[in-house]
Amino acid sequence: MPDNKTIQKEGNDSGELISFNDKTVKTEDIHYWKKRYKSAAKEIEELNKQLSMALKSMDKLIKQVALLESSKLMKFRKYFYLYLGRFSSNIKKGKKRNFFSILYNYVFKRGGRLTRIFLSKIFKVLYLAFEIRKVVIVEVMESYLANTMQYSQYLLRKKVTKDVGKQFKKNIKNFKQQPLFSIIMPVYNPRIDLFSKALDSVRAQIYDKWELCIADDCSSDPEVKETLEKYCKEDERIKVVYREQNGHISRASNSALELATGEYSVLMDHDDILREDCIYYMAKVINLHNGADLIYSDEDKVDEWGIHSDPHFKPDWCPDNLLSRNYLGHVCAFKTEQLREIGGWRIGFEGSQDYDLVLRHTEKFNKVIHIPEVLYHWRIHSESAALSEAVKPYAYRAAQMALADAMSRRGLVATVDFLDSFRGYSIRFALKNDKAKVSIIIPSRNKADLLKKCLRSIEKKTTYKNYEVILIDNNSDEKDFFNLVKQYTRQNVMSFKCVQDKEPFNFSRLINLGRKHSNGEYLILLNNDTEVITPDWIEAMMEHAQRDSIGVVGAKLLYDNDTIQHAGVIVGLGGAAGHVLVGEYRDGPGYFNYVNMLNTYSAVTGACFMVRTDLFDKVGGFDEGFGTEYNDVDFCLKVVEAGHRNLYVPHCELYHYESMSRGHPHSTYEAYKKHLKEVNMFTKKWKKYVENDPCYNPNLSLGVHNFGLK
Repeated sequence: MPDNKTIQKEGNDSGELISFNDKTVKTEDIHYWKKRYKSAAKEIEELNKQLSMALKSMDKLIKQVALLESSKLMKFRKYFYLYLGRFSSNIKKGKKRNFFSILYNYVFKRGGRLTRIFLSKIFKVLYLAFEIRKVVIVEVMESYLANTMQYSQYLLRKKVTKDVGKQFKKNIKNFKQQPLFSIIMPVYNPRIDLFSKALDSVRAQIYDKWELCIADDCSSDPEVKETLEKYCKEDERIKVVYREQNGHISRASNSALELATGEYSVLMDHDDILREDCIYYMAKVINLHNGADLIYSDEDKVDEWGIHSDPHFKPDWCPDNLLSRNYLGHVCAFKTEQLREIGGWRIGFEGSQDYDLVLRHTEKFNKVIHIPEVLYHWRIHSESAALSEAVKPYAYRAAQMALADAMSRRGLVATVDFLDSFRGYSIRFALKNDKAKVSIIIPSRNKADLLKKCLRSIEKKTTYKNYEVILIDNNSDEKDFFNLVKQYTRQNVMSFKCVQDKEPFNFSRLINLGRKHSNGEYLILLNNDTEVITPDWIEAMMEHAQRDSIGVVGAKLLYDNDTIQHAGVIVGLGGAAGHVLVGEYRDGPGYFNYVNMLNTYSAVTGACFMVRTDLFDKVGGFDEGFGTEYNDVDFCLKVVEAGHRNLYVPHCELYHYESMSRGHPHSTYEAYKKHLKEVNMFTKKWKKYVENDPCYNPNLSLGVHNFGLK
């Protein structure tokens, strides 16, 4: 018997044994516990980081509360309620005359009408003052939205109760189409506890016409095979093929696809979870839309303790969004025969094999349907790709290769680079005609200082050569303005002309007038209170505007403090239409890094956008019924109705000193009446977009700019 400090090694049939401290253990067990130790250490390190962030956030909040409590507003509130209490107690003294009872009589009885007029004027001034100031919403932690009570309530609302489950099963009986779904699952050495939960989530599906097609990619852990055999015995719908050699995820996925007999194939990772009504919703949309080529849903992340975070509420089918990232993510269902037709997964794209698959599939098949429900829970643990972008850096290189390959197949000359911190991809297209003329239309009235800054930025920074500037002067009467116009009329650095308009202000009419005097193949609408930042701003918009499928191309507009003024327009936001991500820092990331990615929106702002001249004419230009507001959104929606997509381009940046040239649009009673009229016109004309903008998820709020949960 060895003493406690002695280690002895022995060999036997089951492998090498080590005696330590009077105990005999297998070397396999030691390796296993070493692995578990490293895994636990990583988890602790990650939790410490989160704790550090939480403590920093708490410190900030404590300081904010302290500042708020010491603010003039809180002191005013304190004294207001103090004197209000005294006031109310004094007016109850019956007929006894005192200061408070006299004041009450003249303010609320005899002087009631005068008080109302006085207060209405005060509140109008306050409304205008506070409406101009932008509210900046600070995201305390990256997963703030998911950790709020709102998302917990969302998950609770979506939980399938017994009664709901019974109703779903009744609905299934009425489905005309009841396709078989083949769930494709490549498997390699998963954590058994998480793997079992993934398998259980499939077996729990309410819609029971499914088969689980598993390809074990030569797992070295014997418990994987034991688990698979156990589940196969319990459920005949589970099929398994055991690969003889490890071929990585693309080969394993293709092996699983060979087992599929269903009309649709659903992609699933070996440790993720399907919501129990996932396949039911897929069958439902197939019946509603009489089939589909590709179906995708919203998703979130779930950790080892069952805590959900980072819900991604996606827009409906927006193919141009795929140029920055695989926004479809999970869960996706494809027609099985179509997957086989395109050759399944390609070897060499491991890590982004699904991205490559989606790019190739959607080039041939485009009936794509989005289910706005979180049907897939992407597992976070110490070894998962969901936990950190640094876990699988090779995946980003594979995605870059997949994008470049897709552009080559489509006959497009493009370069693909990484965005900062590997948060997506930047794609730039070559111009088909770099000598096409561009007409820049700038409506203006006075404000020579702003206009000069705008014109000088165009003159000094623009790298594109063939452009003309058409200034539309609407009733200017300041000497400085006319001196500036003379200066630019005489110069020969850039093509410039000024068109006079003596009619009352109507933005739409001014734009249409500019079009009549333009000679370019492309039009740029530009406010006079903007300043060019990006030298290749014209090329950045033209590279997309030249594409037949694209209609209007908008820019990233910034306030002078480098926060977002415009990064796309959501129809229905704020009641009619509004800008998203207002107040975010210029480099984001904002909601899933939307600030820095190509995004399809139903509309972009007319403060700076580009459109082909022939398309402008095709849709009839700007509607002059919208003289002040919503004219740009109305125009964009006409372009969408004509079959084109509108695009926000993040690498085209300008400063926008918003509304400085004409002042606030609601500053007079007449202006406010006009505002209400145009709001009503817009919401009636574009009711279907106001109620459901396809580029915005219906689970998100129409009352905030930051993609907050409804």
